Amino acid sequence: MQPTELEHISPADTLETAAKGATRRTPMQPRSQRTLEKVLDAASSLLAQFPLDDLTTTRIAIEAGISVGALYRFFPDKQSIVDAVAIRHVDDFRRLLSSEVIPNLEREMANLADFQPARLLNLVVDAYVAYLDQHPDFRALSFGRHISPAAKEREASPAHGLPALLKDFMLERLAIPNNHELDMMLRVVSEAGERLIAFAYEQPTRDERNRILDEMKKMLAGYLFPAA
Repeated sequence: MQPTELEHISPADTLETAAKGATRRTPMQPRSQRTLEKVLDAASSLLAQFPLDDLTTTRIAIEAGISVGALYRFFPDKQSIVDAVAIRHVDDFRRLLSSEVIPNLEREMANLADFQPARLLNLVVDAYVAYLDQHPDFRALSFGRHISPAAKEREASPAHGLPALLKDFMLERLAIPNNHELDMMLRVVSEAGERLIAFAYEQPTRDERNRILDEMKKMLAGYLFPAA
């Protein structure tokens, strides 16, 4: 049942990103699009209830109410579904930042003399932690290091992933020079932040978790905005 080549989804931006490089076919019809969404929704629901090791493509298909054959017409294996779920969450979080966090920052920058660049990082971290709290399936994937290197690389890229949104804001609003050093710093912040957030969630109490997060914010802000 291996395809001769992998095709990409085009009807919706979120699902195009989520299934890019992983799908067997392009769902040109609304019915096919709904099937793909059912697979991702089913996988998210199961990940919120069970460890990833307990999930199989058969179990995901049953949860989605489709046949295993229908699932395999879109996804070649469980890893491709896991990547698609994770990337869909990243896309959703980016939209959240664009619609809520960034506008708040722009209002705060009305008085630029009093604006602290570290505020950008703090608000993004707070929004990300709140998102993780609300989506246990994404939390399980992020902390378990279950996302494939290829998908992780794309979403951590200053050109395409979440750091791209931070980079755009820094270039346009903070007049920070656009160079390779900035790209490297954003990659380091993304990787270090992910690992430290996972460490924070390992703490036995919320207070201890928040202490780790506060220290992480100070450390990363000092690295990303040393002049401030």
